[in-house]
Amino acid sequence: MKLMTVTVLVASNLIFSNAVWAVDMPPLAKKSNCTACHAIDKKLVGPAWVEVSKRYKGVDKYTYKGEVYSLEEGLAMKVAKGGSGNWGTMPMPANSPTIKEADIRDLVKFIIELEKQH
Repeated sequence: MKLMTVTVLVASNLIFSNAVWAVDMPPLAKKSNCTACHAIDKKLVGPAWVEVSKRYKGVDKYTYKGEVYSLEEGLAMKVAKGGSGNWGTMPMPANSPTIKEADIRDLVKFIIELEKQH
């Protein structure tokens, strides 16, 4: 009986977790080549976007290069200008001017909102 209960719990957790994060990468992320390093729900070269969203849940400020910004503005700067140290040793490359600032802000908003869908 215990084995069946554990199996059912594990299976239901897998089904539930897949359903919760069944969010596709936005077309803008694909077009901007974000998918080369990021996925919604698993680490690739960079962190999973869900993990980024979880880390900053309830946070409203972000420090970038010693200056404090709103979370959205600070993360947008990090994506645009690059940096390292928040997620390990692999640096985030600069994405500006390749990706427009408005597009970066849209992607950052998408990432921040992921945790709210959980």
